[in-house]
Amino acid sequence: MGRTLFDKIWESHVISERDNGTALLFIDRHLVHDATAQAFDQLKSEGQKVRRPDLTFGMADHYIATHDDPDRDPVHDAMVTTLAENAREQGITSFGANDERQGIVHVAGPELGLTLPGTLLVCGDSHTSTHGALGALAFGIGASEVAHVLATQTLWQQRPKTMRIRIDGELGVHVTAKDLILTIIRTIGANGGAGYVIEYAGEAIDNLSMESRLTLCNMSIEAGARGGMIAPDETTFAYLKGKPFAPQGELFERAVEAWRGLKSDDDAHHDKEVAIDARSIAPTVTWGNSPETALPITGHIPDLGDIETSKMEQYQATIEYMGLEPGAKLTSLKVDRVFIGSCTNSRLEDLREAAKIAKLGRAKVPTIVVPGSQQVRQQAEKEGLHEIFHQAGFEWREPGCSMCVAMNGDSVPSGARCASTSNRNFAGRQGPGSRTHLMSPAMAAAAAITGHLTDVRELEGTKC
Repeated sequence: MGRTLFDKIWESHVISERDNGTALLFIDRHLVHDATAQAFDQLKSEGQKVRRPDLTFGMADHYIATHDDPDRDPVHDAMVTTLAENAREQGITSFGANDERQGIVHVAGPELGLTLPGTLLVCGDSHTSTHGALGALAFGIGASEVAHVLATQTLWQQRPKTMRIRIDGELGVHVTAKDLILTIIRTIGANGGAGYVIEYAGEAIDNLSMESRLTLCNMSIEAGARGGMIAPDETTFAYLKGKPFAPQGELFERAVEAWRGLKSDDDAHHDKEVAIDARSIAPTVTWGNSPETALPITGHIPDLGDIETSKMEQYQATIEYMGLEPGAKLTSLKVDRVFIGSCTNSRLEDLREAAKIAKLGRAKVPTIVVPGSQQVRQQAEKEGLHEIFHQAGFEWREPGCSMCVAMNGDSVPSGARCASTSNRNFAGRQGPGSRTHLMSPAMAAAAAITGHLTDVRELEGTKC
């Protein structure tokens, strides 16, 4: 029997294996950010040093400031400074404040070439699954595991099962990777991927840009999966060519030849298969407090009769928390804030799509745009995207996680409804009492200029 893409990468990294099936894996890349100080403290308390500083890279993103804030908590700046100090002490390359390579770790990492096909990459952040878009095996780890990798460059892991999700057909107008992943999560459930690494395949996946693939794999964790992967192809190789930390010249060409073998064999077995028709997907938004509460923007808030008995109590609590009326049109929901950013949707492609819609009007509610990296910010400004946002009344900021995590001073007020391009809509995720609706950058921009959830396809000048 043939092997899956996951099998090939996992098996090439196994150092030893226990009788219970857990394996000790070699880690090719370890990314740390400004919220991992605890792991470095543990390392120091045990008298340890980073085993492979050459394979460890730091990135300031969770706590870094995205704008001048006179009320900013000094603790946040201290977290950024602590990462820089730990990096200097341990000889780690780190991209912090004032570094032109700084950004959200899952945006800046791939664009710097730190993520390569066939590698095993970990980071103390659940959205590490993003990096699987380049044909890597990537997943998030906890604080104690971060310390273990720092000390040994290895990690014990239980082997997950594999799921392949095929998306065939052509995506419609204004249907993006964000709509695709929200539809997938609605289809299989927020725990549908638990215990699995998902491989995305099919015609629609093959036709996605690299930036869209990163968005897709990013939210695999919201489906409960350990990670998400896409086999590398010509799109991948073109994206990686010339990246600072990727192989260069002849070494790159030799690497590409090896990477071409990183795909599931025709006779490979996946533990679970799911198929979705791309033509059935529409611009999608969430209405509740889980990414699986996603519906086409043309839909309505579910009525009580539409909910399973087992979920009735959860549904009623969600309705109350979100301030919703069962049966109401999604497009009737007014928003108080709009956030365009996060490791899910802050890449150049995302900003270009948001800018196309921003041109059509002016923000009716406070709207912030936070690029995913300094590189994205510089290119966006070179293209004049920031001027489009300014003219539309959107606020243009510096790179960072910002309002996605609400742990850096950027948050949504209690009771306020936010149209957000981030990845989680849990109660309080964007601030205590905040109400979050997830959607694509174009949909978020549409909400900004109309003041309510809007079908971007219906805006004047956007129909194709």
